[in-house]
Amino acid sequence: MRSAIARLAANEDLNFLLTNRLPRRLATDFIGWFSKIEQPLVARASIALWRLFSDVDLTDAAALRFPSMHACFTRSLRPGSRPVDADPDVLASPCDAIVGAYGMVAGDTVHQIKDAPYRLSELLGDAEASRAYEGGTYVTLRLTAGMYHHFHAPHDLTVEQVTYISGDCWNVNPIALKRVERLFCKNERAAIHCRLADGTPVLLVAVAAVLVASIRLTFLDTVQALRVGGPREIRLEARLSKGVDMGWFEHGSTIVMLTPPGFKLAERIDAGLRLRAGEALFRRS
Repeated sequence: MRSAIARLAANEDLNFLLTNRLPRRLATDFIGWFSKIEQPLVARASIALWRLFSDVDLTDAAALRFPSMHACFTRSLRPGSRPVDADPDVLASPCDAIVGAYGMVAGDTVHQIKDAPYRLSELLGDAEASRAYEGGTYVTLRLTAGMYHHFHAPHDLTVEQVTYISGDCWNVNPIALKRVERLFCKNERAAIHCRLADGTPVLLVAVAAVLVASIRLTFLDTVQALRVGGPREIRLEARLSKGVDMGWFEHGSTIVMLTPPGFKLAERIDAGLRLRAGEALFRRS
């Protein structure tokens, strides 16, 4: 059964049709409602169906039973499940993820996949903010549906601003990234502007996706999704220690992380690598 599902998922035309040509916002709103139903039969059946279609590992989950599919999506882990690289010269991966596109920020240009460029200033909605990362390094981190969906502070830092931009909810898998130009610039997203103790800027851009489109930030409001309130810039001064929970997605999605010149990707980072939150991602060069 699983192998048949895998073959269907690998069919690019069918995958794209099923995940992007349906009414994306309607489907996303429905899943958001349905996943929160706290009825034992519904919860067990929906979680079982989700696990059939996704590579879900619940062995390190803090809870053994979940009142709803949503609770399983947004699960916390047992303490110590994601040890954080303590090297002060290391920026840790903020999340469990598959490494996608990465490289140097060339002027205002980065790539969502090979030969698919987009403008960093468009992603951020701010040309001035993008200039701090010219000549720096970026990496795309894709969280699949079955992964642990929380993301964490990559270093001791202060969050100075969150820019929330409303948008669509295209799937962010490689198939869609090949077919939809500037996809990250079209989707709902939140640019989280951070600064290290020495003044170095670091940027995490959380990009929502189909069946999720709901970003939660622990240092702002854990009750409402960030989109409640509409597009806006939020100024703040939230000091977070390395490894502290910053927020979560309610399904799979993407984080684009950027550093200015002076950092390089850790030695083993390459496209397709599966990372865990806390592992070395960037290192001071």
